Amino acid sequence: MNMWKKTGLVALVGLVVLGGLIACSPCRAQAESVQVTDENLAQMLEKLLQERPDLVMDVLRKNSEAVLDIAQQGSNMRRQRSLEAQWSQEMRTPKSVKLDGRPVLGSKNAKVRIVAFSDFTCHFCQQASGTVSAILKEYGKDVSLVFKNLPLDDKGPASIASKYFLAIAQQSEEKAWKFHDALFAGRDKLVTDGEAFLKTTAQDLGVDMKRLAKDVHSKKVSDIMAEDQQDAQKLGVEGTPYFLVNDLVVRGALPPDLFKKAIDMAKAKAEGNSAK
Repeated sequence: MNMWKKTGLVALVGLVVLGGLIACSPCRAQAESVQVTDENLAQMLEKLLQERPDLVMDVLRKNSEAVLDIAQQGSNMRRQRSLEAQWSQEMRTPKSVKLDGRPVLGSKNAKVRIVAFSDFTCHFCQQASGTVSAILKEYGKDVSLVFKNLPLDDKGPASIASKYFLAIAQQSEEKAWKFHDALFAGRDKLVTDGEAFLKTTAQDLGVDMKRLAKDVHSKKVSDIMAEDQQDAQKLGVEGTPYFLVNDLVVRGALPPDLFKKAIDMAKAKAEGNSAK
């Protein structure tokens, strides 16, 4: 019975039992004489499954959407518990990555720093970028973002886009973040048009194109790209997107509620440390 309560199935099981008893004429007398409670619900369900499995399946089919919703809720709860246990362990181990020369979105003194290992051509990175953007707006000065480049190609649109982003940041961090947002918003055009799309986007933002052409091929940009690859290897990053939320690891495009749970845990740990 406790297992059903934890997974949110009590209500649905009750529906099945009561529906079965009402629909099954031999059971009506029992339904009238026996009150269905949390204590006897499991026993009554077991009896009904044995006597009328066809009836139970019919009730479940008629309530298939409710079944799926409850199953999804149970899956989400298990995933959250698993992630919370993982993050509780991870926050005990400090993780350092190189951040010099990279633009910071938000307060440089934020309690929580999100470091994103990402690829401008990755669909899941695009999805996660929207989640992170909403989180930054919601948490304000408490959360900041640093973007580390992990393009999946060496010479294609992803790699070139990363170099453009870093080169524009040498001129203006504000324009670099606007460029970042424009690339994810126009991911499909980046994939199909490549550098032509990058140049048009940079021009629209008022970037100094002559300086950009020079900085894209600069040693500083290539060094930062190499450092990001090295950090990814050190952390064992196997795919994008991958996030460090202070010392917590977030893999993939998590739903907003789960990502915010990581933010809250990291924030609480940071506040606890500052209070000592």
